Amino acid sequence: MSALFDENQLRCLEAVLDTLIPPDDYPGAWQAGVGDYLLRQLTGDLAHLQTSYRAFLRCLDAEAQYLHQCDFADLANDERSDLLHRIEKNRLETNWPIEPGAFFAQVVEHCGEGFYSDPGNGGNREGIAWQMIGFEVRG
Repeated sequence: MSALFDENQLRCLEAVLDTLIPPDDYPGAWQAGVGDYLLRQLTGDLAHLQTSYRAFLRCLDAEAQYLHQCDFADLANDERSDLLHRIEKNRLETNWPIEPGAFFAQVVEHCGEGFYSDPGNGGNREGIAWQMIGFEVRG
């Protein structure tokens, strides 16, 4: 468990990231280190977003509970995608203390950063995303 999120929030974060970049022939976002990247950023440059991330994950689970009677991490992949599309369009059934669509756009951006960043930043474990796109480090 991280100091930033409880176990349920981490499960939800993993499910969000792997819904955005799912595993296929290559690892999904979580296995590729996007979670590590994000946790590092949330204790550094993005520390001001810690409370918003917690609220987002808590509200995402509440929305999943309202619509499907289970946590977001326990939804099937297509249900996760559908719920994230609803958030993107601000078509929600529960009250959110943050503006969900705009915050979700940040989550998507952070996920992409973590997946394609330099592995020294905590994401893109073993340069897997670079291998996927054929990028070679020359130096």
